[in-house]
Amino acid sequence: MTKRSAILAALAFLMPALVSVFLLRLWPAAVAVNTSLIPPGSDTYGLDNFRYIFTDPVFLNSLKVTLVFLVIVNPLQIAISLALALLMNTAVPLIGFWRTVILLPVAIPQSVSAVVWGVALRPDGLVNAVLVALGMEPQRFLTSPDQALASIILIVSWIGVGYWMTFILAGLQDIPKSLYEAVTIDGANPWQRFRFVTLPQLRRPLTFVLVANTVANFLIFAPIQILTAGGPEGSTDLIMNTVYTQAFIISDPESAAASTVVLVAVVLLIVILQFRMMRTEDGHD
Repeated sequence: MTKRSAILAALAFLMPALVSVFLLRLWPAAVAVNTSLIPPGSDTYGLDNFRYIFTDPVFLNSLKVTLVFLVIVNPLQIAISLALALLMNTAVPLIGFWRTVILLPVAIPQSVSAVVWGVALRPDGLVNAVLVALGMEPQRFLTSPDQALASIILIVSWIGVGYWMTFILAGLQDIPKSLYEAVTIDGANPWQRFRFVTLPQLRRPLTFVLVANTVANFLIFAPIQILTAGGPEGSTDLIMNTVYTQAFIISDPESAAASTVVLVAVVLLIVILQFRMMRTEDGHD
């Protein structure tokens, strides 16, 4: 096969993926940027849509709620995923059963999980029934402005930790056992083995999980729309729900496009900072 034939064959195999990326990613992104720069009723480009959303209390509230949500949910999910991966990497009895239980939420669509949790967290639901049986006061959960976001964090974490655990567990199983044997001979205790062997060797998997988890949590939509629609009192109005409301409820595609551009910019900024921090900690910068 000539070099030209090899290139054409490679392009033939890559073409469906390239077309999909263009039609489903690049073209919608270009349309969103173009729409965000055209003020309503005008044919000229400008920043009026961005000025409007940054004076809109609903958008500003959604941005604040999203950042608070991320500050809590990202460390929580990664810590639980790491703890579960460490546990699943040991000789636990019935290990196959426990791995299946942990991974089961991953196989269930987010919408189904949201409905199940919505029933369980109702004022007359299972969770309150258990609390009352234990002599505690029933809670409002999804109907309380003070508890709704925490309830969403619980649901999202229940869905996500098993998925992220698989990547960390794969990283754990790639660590050479000789490293642990060497530090054990030197007298390292379990905490020292974790700190000086496990964590450094998990830097790449943890970086991937941190970045992917951040992006995924920025795009959380189904549980919000199904359970709270951004309420009560805007306490769970994450930015994706605001974009949906702007585009399809109040028919303001220009503001929705501007909000989407801001969302992508914030995600890129945070991801770049995360990569920068991880590289610095690794001593490569």
